[in-house]
Amino acid sequence: MRKLTASFPSLLAGIALSTGLYFVGASTFGDQLPPVLLWLLGAGLVTFGYYGWDKARSKGDRRRIPEWTLHGLALLGGVGGGWLGMFAFRHKTRKVHFRWILAGATLLWAWLLLQ
Repeated sequence: MRKLTASFPSLLAGIALSTGLYFVGASTFGDQLPPVLLWLLGAGLVTFGYYGWDKARSKGDRRRIPEWTLHGLALLGGVGGGWLGMFAFRHKTRKVHFRWILAGATLLWAWLLLQ
């Protein structure tokens, strides 16, 4: 439970950043792109950034991004950024549960988009 509690502030920051990017995208491309696509783009950019930030911090002895934050951002719509971040930074590729959670989140979002 401690890991989940520790990840809550960074997850909230990620959600706030995603929401901010959503509103920037909506004010810029609101007439051309559907709102759900704007959300997925904003959340994907934030998730990609979190993967990169965590990879950079992993090289030193610095505080890392909690795994639950990365999972939460993926489940909240950052699946594209999660996949890109995983392979672009070669980060969390050995952890099978990351692939499973990203795959599950991808299927969830694909199902939601097709409804």
